Amino acid sequence: MKALHLEDGTISVKNASRPRPKSGHVLVRVRLAGICNTDIELLRGYYGFRGRPGHEFVGERLDTGQRVVGEINLACGKCDWCGRGLGRHCPRRTVLGIVKHPGAFAEYLTLPEANLFAVPAHVPDEHAVFTEPVAAACEILDQVRIAKGERVAVLGDGKLGLLIAQVLAAHGAEVHLYGKHENKLKIAQKCGLEARFWRQKPRFSYSVTVEATGSPAGLRAAVAITRPRGTVVMKSTVHGETGLDMAPAIVNEITLIGSRCGRFAPAMKLITKGRLRLDEMIDSEFSLEEGQAAFERAMQPGVLKVLLRP
Repeated sequence: MKALHLEDGTISVKNASRPRPKSGHVLVRVRLAGICNTDIELLRGYYGFRGRPGHEFVGERLDTGQRVVGEINLACGKCDWCGRGLGRHCPRRTVLGIVKHPGAFAEYLTLPEANLFAVPAHVPDEHAVFTEPVAAACEILDQVRIAKGERVAVLGDGKLGLLIAQVLAAHGAEVHLYGKHENKLKIAQKCGLEARFWRQKPRFSYSVTVEATGSPAGLRAAVAITRPRGTVVMKSTVHGETGLDMAPAIVNEITLIGSRCGRFAPAMKLITKGRLRLDEMIDSEFSLEEGQAAFERAMQPGVLKVLLRP
């Protein structure tokens, strides 16, 4: 089969053996995959990654023909974290396309059957492929209590920022999205969001701020616009150290919360009900053989979701 291989900052297309599912695992033919900012950070050196990336996908089970998406964390199922339903933090976990489990930028992949979620027939592949990042956005609602009508700031108008803003708005929050790209802010406005340019950020105005800029400066800005005793949810995965003057966070008693993967059930519910505008989020589609060009496109400033079709 064809598969993308990442090593030393380069992407190449290789011939690889079709994976053989072990007991309890399922062989999945990948129908469509999405390039995430984490994939780009892996290319830049995050985790010292070497191998097959890709964790956003929709595929087809070879045993049943059912279309599926898949939770990316493969937990041991035996430790205390797994026993508490937090397998995403299992210390022995592997992670699809990130940690010791070959990813979705290939014609086939394997995952435990327990990780797979069926895709309803009326949901197109181009929407289902967003399940993993939508789940990451939904994770915020599992971590932070946000009341209906509460004013929430989202910093960053990239792929994840736009999804987070839509998810929080669907929950009933009054979302103010701050970004730097007029075309992306227009997408937010079509979604019924209050979209503002970065320079319009007010200080000490929000009890909850979500940082999704993908840049070290984003966290400093998030702390600056959050009210005393407010909460900053940190969504960016940035390779390398991030400088932050901790004095404002300490003096204003601001809570910093890291936020990563989320549950697929609420994400699939939002997608199935058509609560999110996803077509506008797609920039372009490439074949798997065009992987290098796809990554080059995804890394250009202002570009939204780039898809790969094996």
